[in-house]
Parts: sequence; C-alpha cells; structure tokens
Amino acid sequence: MLGILRSIVQEVNGARDLQESLDIIVSRVQAAMNTEVCSVYLLDPASNRYILMATEGLHKKAVGKVSLAHSEGLVGLVGSREEPINLEDAPSHPRYRYFPETGEERFRSFLGVPIIHHRRVLGVLVVQQREASRNFDEGEEAFLVTVSAQLAGVIAHSEATGAISGLSLTGEEARDVSFNGVPGAPGVAIGRGVVVYPPADLDAVPEKATDNPEGELAAFQEAVKAVQEDIQKVSERLSDKLRPEEQALFDVYLRMLGDNALPGEVVNRIRNDGLWAQGALKQVVNQYVRHFEMMDDHYLRERAVDIRDLGRRILSHLQEGDTRQVDYPEGTVLVSEELTPAMLGEVPRGRLVGLVSVRGSSNSHVAILARAMGVPTVMGLVDIPVNQLDGKELIVDGFEGQIFASPSAELRHFYEEICEEEDELFRGLEALRDKPCITTDGHRVSLLVNTGLMTDVVRSLSHGAEGIGLYRTEVPFMIKERFPSEHEQRQYYREQLEAFAPNPVTMRTLDIGGDKALSYFPINEENPFLGWRGIRISLDHPEIFLVQVRAMLKASEGFNNLQIMLPMISNVSEVEESLHLIYRVYHEVREEGYQIHMPRVGVMIEVPAAVYQVRELAERVDFLSVGSNDLTQYLLAVDRNNPRVAQLYHSYHPAVLQALVRIAQDAHSVGKPVTICGELAGDPGGALLLMAMGYDALSMNAASLPKVKSVIRSISREWAAQLLEDVLLLDSPHVIKSCVDLALRGAGFARYLRPSRSSVPVPTYESAR
Repeated sequence: MLGILRSIVQEVNGARDLQESLDIIVSRVQAAMNTEVCSVYLLDPASNRYILMATEGLHKKAVGKVSLAHSEGLVGLVGSREEPINLEDAPSHPRYRYFPETGEERFRSFLGVPIIHHRRVLGVLVVQQREASRNFDEGEEAFLVTVSAQLAGVIAHSEATGAISGLSLTGEEARDVSFNGVPGAPGVAIGRGVVVYPPADLDAVPEKATDNPEGELAAFQEAVKAVQEDIQKVSERLSDKLRPEEQALFDVYLRMLGDNALPGEVVNRIRNDGLWAQGALKQVVNQYVRHFEMMDDHYLRERAVDIRDLGRRILSHLQEGDTRQVDYPEGTVLVSEELTPAMLGEVPRGRLVGLVSVRGSSNSHVAILARAMGVPTVMGLVDIPVNQLDGKELIVDGFEGQIFASPSAELRHFYEEICEEEDELFRGLEALRDKPCITTDGHRVSLLVNTGLMTDVVRSLSHGAEGIGLYRTEVPFMIKERFPSEHEQRQYYREQLEAFAPNPVTMRTLDIGGDKALSYFPINEENPFLGWRGIRISLDHPEIFLVQVRAMLKASEGFNNLQIMLPMISNVSEVEESLHLIYRVYHEVREEGYQIHMPRVGVMIEVPAAVYQVRELAERVDFLSVGSNDLTQYLLAVDRNNPRVAQLYHSYHPAVLQALVRIAQDAHSVGKPVTICGELAGDPGGALLLMAMGYDALSMNAASLPKVKSVIRSISREWAAQLLEDVLLLDSPHVIKSCVDLALRGAGFARYLRPSRSSVPVPTYESAR
C-alpha cells in the first residue's frame, strides 16, 4: 500500500490542473482498492455545495452537474462530521440521497472520508461497492484516510491555481482569490503582479504562451546544442580517468538529447501548444521525472536525477540567451519564491508598490528594506501557485498578511478607500509632530522608534520620534558579505546617534540566529528559535562582541546619547559576563583618548525565564526593555513567522498581558524604567493598555507613531487604567481585542481601526496555509 500511495502522490503532483489531479485520484484509488466506484466531491466555496468533480464507476455525464447542499446526503454528513463513514447498506441510511443521473442505485456499500487541509474541508473522497455484504475493512478505511490526508494539500494547491486562472469549481468566473501569509511591511498596495524567478530553477519557471514560436524553437535548439557540446567536452576530458562503463553514462546523456528523445517532445509542445521554450522544457522534464520515479527498479528510478540535471543545463543556456527585459509596469507588485534586495533594485524608481515573497519572514532583510521604503509586503505564503500570479491584478494587504488575485470591483473599492483614508489620516496628524505625548490628565509617555537603516531615521524624524528605542545592529551585518570592520560599524552607528542627538539611541547588540542568519556565518539547527542566538552567540564569540561595543562607544563621542541593550537574556550570569566585557572596552577606549561617558546598559525581556527574574536583572542594569514580539512567541509556543500557525499568535492573549503587567510592576518596584518595543506598542489600543500598565516609553515603527500619539493625547490615564482592569478579567484574546476596539470606537477613534470586510463578499478561495 505504501508503494501504491507513493506512486499516486507522485502522479498527482505532476498533474497540470485540478481536473487532471482528480481524474488520476479516482482512477488509481479504484484500482488500488479493487472497488467498483471511486468519486471525489469538492466543496465549492462560492455556493457552499458539494460538486461531483470526478468519478470512476458512476456515469461520467453526472460530473460537474450533480451537487449537494453543505449538509445534504451521506457526502454532506461526512463533511459536516469531519470523519469517515463506513456503511454496508448505504440506501437504508436516513441521510442517503439518491441521484438518478449518477447510476449509483446499483451500489450499496459506502465508504466516505473527508478531504481536510488545515482545518478547511475541501471535499469528500468516496468508494462504493455493489455487494451489500462487503464491508470495507479497517485497513481499507485507513488507506483511504491516508490517501485523503496526503493529497489534500495538492488538491488545495490545484484548486487555488485554477481559481487564479479565473475559474471556480463550477466553471464560473472566480474573483477575490485570497492567500494568507505573514505581514512583512504594513500598508495596502493595488497593482499588477510581476513574477521574477531564480536562474536555472525548473520549478520556478512560469508557464506562458509565446507569440513567436519560431524564435522559441531556435533558442531551444541552440541551447540543446550547447549542452551536447558541454557534455562531449567533459567526456573527452575525463576519458582517460574513467572506466568504460562509467564513460558510457555520457553516451546515455547524449542519447537523451537526441531529436527523438526529450528535445523532440519539447519541440512538439512549442509548436502544438504555443508554449515558450522554458515552460515547454519544464513540462517535459517533469513528465520524464515522474515516469522514472514511479518505476520499481531502483537503478531506473535514480535516472530521474539525470533527467532533471539535463533539464537544468538546457534551462541555464536558454536563460543566458534570453535577451528579453522584464517589463515593470506602473504599480508593479513584485512576486517571487524568495525575494532578494537585488530584485528590488531592478524595478525602475517609482513603479514598485508592493512585494510578495513565498519564503521569508517579517525579520528577513527584504522585509526590513520594505518597511524602510514604505512598500506593503506579504511573506511566507505557503503553497501559493506563484507562477500563476504573473500579470494578474493583485491587492497586497500588509496589515493582515494577505493578498487577493483578480479582485472584484467591490473589493478593489474597499481597499482603495483604505489607501485614501491612510493618506488623509497621516496628513491630518502632521500637526502633532513636535507636540509631546501627554494624556489629558498630565501623564507623560515617550514615543520612540525601531530602526535598522538610515531611511528609517529620516522617516522617524519627520514623524516626531523622541529617540530610538531599538536600533537593530544586525542590519549592517546582513548587508555585507563578511563581518563589518570596527571602522565600518562605527560609521553606521554614528549616523544614528548624530541624527537623534541629544535624544537617546538604544542599540541592541548583535541579534542573529533564529530566522536571522548571515550568509557568511551559517547556523544550522533543528530548532533555531530555541538555539544559538542573541547574547549566546556574542558571549561565545567575544571577538565579535568586543569589536561591536568598541565601535558603539567610539561612535558616541561628542553625543553621549548611546544606550546599549542585550538581547535574549535568560539568566543573571549572562548579564554579569556582558557587563564585564562592556566595562573592559569602556576603559580601553578611554585610555585611547576618547572623551566618552559610560553608556546606560539594559536588557531585553523576551524569554519567559526573564519574566520571573525581572527584579534580579533590574538590580544589575540601568533599564529594561520588553521585546513583545518574541515574548509572545515564546509564551504561546508559536513561531510568529509561520503562516500555518499564524492564527494562534495573538498579542492580546491573556497570558501575554498578565506577563506584561508583572514586568512593569517588578521593574518599578526596584526603581528602574521599563520600555517596550514590538507590534503591540505600535497598535493604538495596545499602546493604551501598555501606558496604563506603567511602561515609561513605547518604541514602534515610524508609521505607527502619529496614530499612537494622537490617541494617547486624547484620553486620560484613568480611562486607560479602567480599560486595562476590564480586559484583564477576560480569557479570550479575540474578545479582549474586540473590547479594546469597542472602547476606541466609543472614544471617537474608529478611523484608527482597520475597517471590517463584513460588507464585502467572502473571498472565494483560500490558499493552503
């Protein structure tokens, strides 16, 4: 059964569209289980009905025509119960529903299993048998459940691909196709998708038509000839070093490149199907690979690797000879499997409006650049058919981490209004730039910004920031291909210190590891977030830490507004060891003649262990700063950059709020100030709760600062304290968020909340998350 399952999965993975996938499933499962009927019913999100999409054993004319309501018949029962139903005599069941057009009155035994992908019921897989005496046994039921679980992701992906192409399950036009990922940079963008892909990657090649088949044929034949010459040269060079049987492998490669083999099929697809050469090559190579991988003979299965290698070689030559320039229209939404800074640089100035990256996280270099540039970005879109987005109209919602393809006029209008409201709101808040952040009853809160690049600084100053609460020193390390020298670091740091002098600039020491890796200092771990990162690396590599601190101290001469912050602290000994090194560098720099003051040193509270040691840590440093994003992640055991569990990550979780209250109380009990940096601080409602908890300063992205200042200046601390008291009695993060939003609406701040899409039709499709 495992062998059969593997071959089914491989064959379905290679299908060109949803219908081909479903036809393969019903055909192969029927044969594997030796049953008379196998059918697939898919749940159409638009009509909320199960539609018979493929069958072996029932009348083919019923495909696409027979449908059941969401809870109708045995199929609806399987879907609503979300578990298998196995019956010896299906017609006698009270939920049995008979459709004459299917011809299923002959079949009595019934086994149906739900097709579920990440909590969403996609459909139902059914097998049927004529004999009433045959009851599908436990092994057959387990096999069908396994097939369903294995293929759910493929079906979801194929379904989304078809929807992007403009068709729903019923063959009607599909609109508002949605995909969920991770917010990379806030904002909303509406534009046209432009897919860019890495070189010599067959899987990344988009499939598209050509209007010049002769040109494609010429380019392909030239690429094949170049690969033949390459292989011939290698064969001749190694002829005296290889045995005859090893030398014969080169002859096999050359035979595969003969006109009657792989190239012949690619030529046919270019001529007959009108595909461009790269897309035709991808299709044929994948077909060959699937064919070899399904063979029982181990040696022959391994030849799939050779086919793929040949395909990559031909593709490489095709791409080298491809002189066509990528067209970047006005309103370009750049889409890629993995965006790089170089890809951003290719887009002409003023044309880039949004970014979509299948891989990556909110802390990746591209996300940091996107925030600095003010470009709405969504990352971590698992299983999205990225190549289908080329040329499609897209909406990028960087607030929610969601994109929409082929939006309806109503959805487009909804997001256009959001863009206009955001622009109007910020124009109206410009008058607050130089005013202090004080509540109506006189409580003062400092508003700081998180920065990483010089462009962040320019925006922060224009928004009225009172200093830097978090400068990510890893950014200069990430944009280099080696560790930056002391002199280079000193230049970066001095720019930040000078821009904000005399206001404080808090520099976090190098915080790599987790999802922030350096190409020249790779860290490979099974669980990087619980591994070697932050202060752990700095203390294990004092040569890196000492150079960084020395650069910071020298950069502060004449300004003396430097504050140093230690990340990922989990015990007191790490603080003591770090302080010893910082004091050592301070005295060395003073001895070199630099006129500097000893900077204030603080620690980040972002690990649960530190929450319960706040007093002990505070006694050894000058201030505390909570990293709320990481603290939330560790408290809830949820990777905040993983879209598969993104719905479990919630800054308003009761445990998170209780921890934040405790931190503020414990820090103030020993007389030390406490700040917070993270997404919660930049949320108007979250900022009110934090201010009520007693946080002395809030640090956020520059774009969030005007809204937060406007809200805090318009309410009293007493009002916020009452709100905090009310929400601390609640036990659901979603109820807490709703309660806070309701309070803001009641106080006249509805315009600061994201509008609800309840008035807009629910998106028809959702990607595999």
